[in-house]
Amino acid sequence: MNPVTLITGASRGIGLGIARRLAHDGHQVVNLSRSNPPADFPGVSYAVDLADADAARRVLAAAVQKHAVDNLINNAAMIRVDSLEKISPDDLRRQVDLNIGAAMLCAQAVLPSMRAKRRGRIVNIGSRAALGKEGRSIYGATKAAIASLTRTWALELARDGITVNAIAPGPIETELFRANSPADSPQVKSLIAAVPVGRIGQPADVAAATAFFLSDEASFITGQVLYVCGGLSIYSAPM
Repeated sequence: MNPVTLITGASRGIGLGIARRLAHDGHQVVNLSRSNPPADFPGVSYAVDLADADAARRVLAAAVQKHAVDNLINNAAMIRVDSLEKISPDDLRRQVDLNIGAAMLCAQAVLPSMRAKRRGRIVNIGSRAALGKEGRSIYGATKAAIASLTRTWALELARDGITVNAIAPGPIETELFRANSPADSPQVKSLIAAVPVGRIGQPADVAAATAFFLSDEASFITGQVLYVCGGLSIYSAPM
């Protein structure tokens, strides 16, 4: 039987790239997102604002009742770039509610199915920004929290046959990235020069790492953060 994989924020960007890769690999993909996915989305989709905890609980309850989830990809997140003095309480609340709160609600919702099967995979999408990046006070903090949650959940769930890992992407060429950073701009040229492998990442790069963490071959790996960043994190990540 094909595994059922729940992905948040799979209507575009990295999440959509993950959904397409996993569907190609034979997964039944279930998306939860605020925006509608493209017409050729390879799975089923539920519309929900995951930052609204009450709405998220309702939709998650319906989704897990209909789909016996094997894998969870916590990908949905938001970012607002602002310097410290411009951050508002609303900015803080919104990013914490979505980037951290939704991940926790989704994990809680899928645990009964995973525990019943004695097998599960949770992959949390973090960010290299957790290591520090200008203008990302809240976003980086939420992604650092995701790394911490990953380690704690891994310890709590290992004996249930559930692994929990995180992927921390560096610069990835999504629709949003292209809209804010034209390919021929000095900003992008400077960024490419700083990346050791000499290119911007693609959603498929993150999808490949995700597919590995979901596989049986990764059953002895849990509580880890994998940087998919072209080597950019080498300058700042601890050994």
